[in-house]
This record gives sequence, structure tokens and C-alpha cells, in this order.
Amino acid sequence: MKIEKIVVASHNQGKINEIKTMLEPFHITVVSARELDLPDVEETGTTFEENSRLKAETLSKLSGLPCLADDSGLCVHALGNRPGVYSARYAPERDFAKGMEMLLGELAASGSSDRSAHFSCVLALAVPENETKIFEGRVDGTITTEPQGNGGFGYDPIFKPEGYGVTFGNFDSAEKNKISHRGRAFGKFKAFLEGK
Repeated sequence: MKIEKIVVASHNQGKINEIKTMLEPFHITVVSARELDLPDVEETGTTFEENSRLKAETLSKLSGLPCLADDSGLCVHALGNRPGVYSARYAPERDFAKGMEMLLGELAASGSSDRSAHFSCVLALAVPENETKIFEGRVDGTITTEPQGNGGFGYDPIFKPEGYGVTFGNFDSAEKNKISHRGRAFGKFKAFLEGK
């Protein structure tokens, strides 16, 4: 499928920059929902797929352009996979320093020694008059006892991916994109763009 311009259904500049970097080789013009004055779509779904599909399809209809939306989050196993789809809203006023503090406090209070977790990402590509395509990525790891590193965004500084001795907060964006949940979902999306 040939796409020349795509709307990213996000107002999160960190996420938009990551997506621009990943799509550079395809010479696709990436515009954010904010640049087009498109609204924030309320995430009323209970799964990552429902939310990403809802955002992509709504903004594709409003803009008349292909739209890429993702819903992603941190699922902490001892907390019943929370915050999950509520990851961004779990952090008060999207202040992730406070969100990480709350999450670490909640995990400590649970009394569980299980610190396993995973990040999930579901990408939805809605193209006018085409069926919406879904691409999923996941990375497993553990929650640290305190934030480490200043890189990334969201909960990256407390998530140590499996097989690595440091958190995502210590990765540079190119390294993180190779193994992250979003990187894996994008790998599938890129294969689709290449016709594989």
C-alpha cells in the first residue's frame, strides 16, 4: 500500500517524534492530530485494540487521510495487569514521575514479590474506504524498585526489558525502537508497507 501522508492520532510529542523517525525511510509525511486541529478522541474501549481502532477510524473520517493510532500501556502482573489501557490516565495530570511513584507504592503495598510486567502496543491503520489493519507488539520485563535513567517517556525509567540489565530510561531512542513494544508493532506495520 502506498501512503504519502499520514495523520498520527496523538498529541504526545515524544510518541510523534518516535513515529516520524520510524517512518523516515518510507518518505511518508507525518502530521499530528494537533497540527490539523483534530480533537482528542475519547478512549472508551476496554482493550488496546478497541482504543487504537476507535482513534484511527474517527480521525481518518474527520481528515480524509490515512490515520495511524496506537494504544499502548504498561501491564503489571501483580496488579492484575493494571494500569494497562489506563496507563496515561493513571499518572495524575499525565505527570509520569508521580505516576511511577504511585505505581511503585501500589506494588510495594500489594505484598507481592512478583515484579514481572509487559508493555503492549496495538497500532491501527485506518485508510478511507479500506479495512482497518491491526499490528501488535509486546515486550516482557520487570519493574525496578526505583526509576533509573532519564531517557524515553512514560514509565520507561521503571521498566527493565527481559535480557537487559538496564531500564528503557537508559536506552537511546534507536536502541529502544529495536526491541520495544512499539518498535515490534511498527516492524509489522513496516513489513505491511513493504508488501511483505
